[in-house]
Amino acid sequence: MDLSALHTFRVAACDLNGQMRGKRVPPSYSAKLDKGVVRMPFSALNVDLWGADIDGSPLVFESGDADGLLRPTGRGPVPMPWLDTATALVPMCLYHDDGTPFAGDPRHALSAILDRYAERGWSVIAATELEFTLLDASGGQPQPPVNPVTGRMLQDEAVLSMAEMDAFDAFFTDLYDGCAAMGIPAQTAISESGIGQFEINLNHQDAMRCADDTWLFKSLARGLAHKHRFTATFMAKPYAWDAGNGMHVHFSVIDADGKNIFDDGGPEGTELLRSAVAGCLAAMPGSTLIFAPHGNSYTRLVPGAHAPTGASWAYENRTAALRIPGGVPAARRIEHRVAGGDINPYLMLSAVLGAALVGIENSLQPPAPITGNAYEVTDLPQLAPDWPSAISAFETDPLVARIFPANLIRNMAMTKRQEIARFTDRPAEEHWLSYLENV
Repeated sequence: MDLSALHTFRVAACDLNGQMRGKRVPPSYSAKLDKGVVRMPFSALNVDLWGADIDGSPLVFESGDADGLLRPTGRGPVPMPWLDTATALVPMCLYHDDGTPFAGDPRHALSAILDRYAERGWSVIAATELEFTLLDASGGQPQPPVNPVTGRMLQDEAVLSMAEMDAFDAFFTDLYDGCAAMGIPAQTAISESGIGQFEINLNHQDAMRCADDTWLFKSLARGLAHKHRFTATFMAKPYAWDAGNGMHVHFSVIDADGKNIFDDGGPEGTELLRSAVAGCLAAMPGSTLIFAPHGNSYTRLVPGAHAPTGASWAYENRTAALRIPGGVPAARRIEHRVAGGDINPYLMLSAVLGAALVGIENSLQPPAPITGNAYEVTDLPQLAPDWPSAISAFETDPLVARIFPANLIRNMAMTKRQEIARFTDRPAEEHWLSYLENV
């Protein structure tokens, strides 16, 4: 893409909440982006949900609110099909002046995990399943959207309904076209179990590219929904009485010879697969904050709501937190089913892949896989039950400390505590407005 031909373009990095933070720049910047022409305060990636500085953060007054350098990630510029004016977005990462990565940048956290896999001669292949809800946000409370064909508000669940998919055909056609233009490998789309809820799967690919595309897809879906006169939200629980939005991730690991290290030629998988499972299970309680980063997230993580609250694993069982799908052995993989749609994809993949690697490094062994309904198993290790508990667990868990840099752990905890304090000053019936398009 020729950035010099545009009126302006955007440069942006990902903050701890998964929001884009950056600048609109003239085309003259296009030839010097990799030279550090764009500077941005380190604190910009450590603001709260509304974009406010974190009280007491060492990134603000203590350090003089110093700038870092934004440099392209290597993902390359992508068009922004939800805007009327032709323009582009260049994904960026934040660095210190000496070229070292800024430890508070979520993308750098994932890069560090993937480097540890690379040291073993391994690469990670990953895919995400993204659930989101289309709704009408024009009133005092969210409500289901109007069916574009009938002109009537949606009333009922419509799981796997082709009629519901066809009713929103114009939106989904634009969404697939937008994915193609941005290089996002959109695969199957379905109508999900919630009212106005849909799911799109992204194809298996390099794990960093998977995180990039998941991040970009969320902006694309939200932007195109506006063009069709409704709202797309990835909130974990848009309606208290209806299904929540999850974001499952599938991953496998490929060695230097191109072989899947989880494949033993049969249905059970290798010892390395079981060690990876054990690591994911062990880190799950302490990582709850990554899988459920907002107050609204915990209305989804309740027993019987089709979202795992206990750390379990199983073969071909969608009630377990970790599922080992069936199919041909060469495609043996782990499906991590805990995260909500409101996560930061870089932090979520860091938590999942980092935990799996800890399990492999320590040769951990998991308990026996469960059978039957995991929601009825009462003796499982539990995820943190609420937002404050999740923050405390994230700060102190020794496995989390092996996955994320200390500065990022500190920044995340400070950010979330500030958000809790600010939400207490807002009427509960208005909390949804803060989450609607920010997560």
